Amino acid sequence: MKIGIVNDMPLAVEALQQALALDPGLSVAWVAGDGEQALQACAAQRPDIILMDLLMPVVDGVEATRRIMAQTPCAIIIVTGDMDRNTSRVFEAMGHGALDAIDTPRMGGADPQAAAAPLLRKIRNVGWLIGAYDRDRPRHPVPPVRPVAAALAPCLIVIGASAGGPPSLAALLGGLPADFPAAIVLVQHVDANFAAGMASWLDEQVTLPVRLAVDGELPQPGAVLLAGTDDHLVLHDDGTLRYTREPAEGLYRPSIDVFFESVARHGRAQAIGILLTGMGRDGARGLQAMREHGMLTIAQDRATSAVYGMPKAAAELDAAIEILPLDRIAPRLIAALGATTGAPRT
Repeated sequence: MKIGIVNDMPLAVEALQQALALDPGLSVAWVAGDGEQALQACAAQRPDIILMDLLMPVVDGVEATRRIMAQTPCAIIIVTGDMDRNTSRVFEAMGHGALDAIDTPRMGGADPQAAAAPLLRKIRNVGWLIGAYDRDRPRHPVPPVRPVAAALAPCLIVIGASAGGPPSLAALLGGLPADFPAAIVLVQHVDANFAAGMASWLDEQVTLPVRLAVDGELPQPGAVLLAGTDDHLVLHDDGTLRYTREPAEGLYRPSIDVFFESVARHGRAQAIGILLTGMGRDGARGLQAMREHGMLTIAQDRATSAVYGMPKAAAELDAAIEILPLDRIAPRLIAALGATTGAPRT
């Protein structure tokens, strides 16, 4: 795979080059010292993946991500040296389509392979997604879908998101009132090191309280829980949330599919599944399982998705009962839960 590096710090560039050299399947296509140079380089030679710093002269990483995704779309991983101080910028860049974020590897120690491993793992995962995204087609016949159950009002809302997710989640949750009567659980593709920062960032953006999900807790109405580790989040038959390492071979940790499928098994038809913007197919199969169990399922539409991969896969599987623009999803949830004294509207 061809990799573009966007960073104005010579030592950081050297560290990235050293890390990439450890994988014979990777090569550096070009190095840009700021976002403007990156735009020009990407237009001349679009790489498979760009490693994008945040703080740079002329055009910073957030604006460069926005413009690259608008002009010459390319898989982007944010790689920066001070992630903790730039949490809001990370999520802003992800809102424009960056897929993930990680600290710049420190390559000066005794074990450079170990130092480079987290970055190389993310690059391999994104490389897989590039292929999957280009070939998004259902491989098996779509089974018949049972109608949505109309006898129970939903009490649990589960939402999956990836690239473009943070601001989309903020917009959706921001449209819900403080007395919203359902529990909400989120699975966002983000490195576990940044999950706590994302929960805090979302909590500042919306009225509903947002925090990380704790192993063994029961989701409560009016609160938002975010998956917070590199293990998968699952719903157990007693209604509690648990973290699990299985399946160990999953590309994404946490996996939206794994979570949605657990909700399909144990949600007792009192759940709504929502799949938002993101690259790849994670969440589509799980959303389909929820629909097959009589639950209301919603996917974000193409026009409002930063990356129309996961919602597209759900649409191809006929997993989503409704395909809605982002600004109509919160009103739809309010309407669904507003019918608690009678049969919910579907």
